[in-house]
Amino acid sequence: MQDIRNIAIIAHVDHGKTTIVDRMIYQARQAREQEKLGELILDNNDLERERGITILAKNVSVVYKGVKINVIDTPGHSDFGGEVERVLNMADGVILLVDAFEGCMPQTRFVLQKAIEMRKKPVLVINKVDKLNCRPDEVQEEVFDLMFSLGATEDQLDFRTIYGSAKQGWMSYDWKQPTNDITALLDTILEEIPAPEINEGTPQMLISSLEYSPYVGRIAVGRVTRGTLQAGMNITLCKRYDIMQKQKIKELMIFDGLGKSKVEEVQCGDICAVVGLEGFEIGDTVADFENPEALPPIEVDEPTMSMLFCINNSPFFGKEGKFVTSRHLKERLEKELEKNLALRVKPGPNADSFIVYGRGVLHLSVLIETMRREGFELQVGQPKVLDKVIGGQRCEPIEMLTIDVPEEFVGRSIEMVTRRKGALIQMEGRGDRTHLEFDIPSRGLMGLRSNLLTATQGEAVVAHRLKGYEPYKGDIERRTNGSLVSLETGLSVAYSMDKLQDRGRFFIEPGVEIYEGQVVGEHTRDRDLTINVCKTKKLTNMRASGSDDKVMLPPPVVFSLEEALEYIQEDELVEVTPKSMRLRKIILNELERKRKSSDINC
Repeated sequence: MQDIRNIAIIAHVDHGKTTIVDRMIYQARQAREQEKLGELILDNNDLERERGITILAKNVSVVYKGVKINVIDTPGHSDFGGEVERVLNMADGVILLVDAFEGCMPQTRFVLQKAIEMRKKPVLVINKVDKLNCRPDEVQEEVFDLMFSLGATEDQLDFRTIYGSAKQGWMSYDWKQPTNDITALLDTILEEIPAPEINEGTPQMLISSLEYSPYVGRIAVGRVTRGTLQAGMNITLCKRYDIMQKQKIKELMIFDGLGKSKVEEVQCGDICAVVGLEGFEIGDTVADFENPEALPPIEVDEPTMSMLFCINNSPFFGKEGKFVTSRHLKERLEKELEKNLALRVKPGPNADSFIVYGRGVLHLSVLIETMRREGFELQVGQPKVLDKVIGGQRCEPIEMLTIDVPEEFVGRSIEMVTRRKGALIQMEGRGDRTHLEFDIPSRGLMGLRSNLLTATQGEAVVAHRLKGYEPYKGDIERRTNGSLVSLETGLSVAYSMDKLQDRGRFFIEPGVEIYEGQVVGEHTRDRDLTINVCKTKKLTNMRASGSDDKVMLPPPVVFSLEEALEYIQEDELVEVTPKSMRLRKIILNELERKRKSSDINC
């Protein structure tokens, strides 16, 4: 039997997780091509590359000194909690990767907490020790204190620490003595991470992930926890609610480097891909044909936020996207539910709408962005935080928010967070920056990041994670400025925009197609204002010196998708198409809007 180690890598966004996995593959293969490519191979999804984050957990394997190491890349952000639980189910130990300057960040803490609860053995890797003003020894102490506070066992607290620079391609037991490769890390994995337990008996495998192939359809991925699986064998698929289905395995594959290779048999403890199963879901068990025994299904954190998804019914509907009907939208959301564990979908108030529940604005915006790139046109409403009634009291999700800012912006940052019902828990100096920790309601985070970045001239490093549910904190002041709303459909004209500059700031440029009811800017006052930016100059045969000077307009405000979702008010939607993103009123006609508001006021 082959010796196996199953490890998951835990790290915060941009701490070097994907780089270190690349180094492990390179060293185990000693392939010169990889060095020539110089490309990160794990984050191969466009969105991941652009944002520098890992969204989907991926499997890779390397063979070192005759031992097969299955490496599972975990998402660093707590919004992808559904992915994290599945990954840790497949691993026997974890590599905790932290930045030598930043130390353990909130998202790392979230995944580490899960790993400690599941009794996984950690190995600490302190990366980026080549950075100026790094503090590896202090970071090591901080990680020990963190693990202790999370309730780690004696065995977990007795962890090995390795220092190095994944970018430069070396790891060492002493950060002051660089080496030439990452042998120290690979040796430590073999010594410290336990081999999977070998359980004899009838086969059992929990389906923890799925992949899709256009040739064979859906492929189940999981770890064999007991017995062996063979290609062509008959099995029972144990689903939720005690449903049992008799099926047959067509093919078995194991992970080999970055790809997969077909095998006839998979031993207990290895991670494999099963082809030929129908109608399976993540959390189902592949069990013995005669005497099936189901494993406990995966527990996933509840959603904390909901958002309305509906078809695009604006005047520009169908101009840019391929998939525009409610049937397309319904099928796409159902497909996403199969692999996105933390997502829920319910029918919306209208036939063409759906309410989608997720773990946060980032979780839902990644889904919207993916759909946009696939050619979908859709509209989404304002994110709403989900409350719970606990012990007869209204409770809401509370997040732990950390902000690292230069000293001169500390007062401004604290003031902005406390206005949103945030409570300062901790404040400490770290070099030339100050580290602030707050408890803040989830709804207080909406729009906070963009405001903080503006107030701190882009210097703030903001991160947050779900802490739990606490009693409702009261009303929070939302955006105080109203919207500038277009009066008619047509091309925006520089002449009229110039005349309206004192009314607010614009989100559009001159010469752009707009429609009646589109939000084209932010008003300086607290109420909405309907304006006509399509009005051209009346031409006369009179000439006047100086009246035709070139119009100078400030650049428009351009929102990212998350910023747009956090910015809109209750009576507004974000229209998302493959080429454009527009803000609009739900009711486009001004008279209808006034009639509706007067009905409500009555």
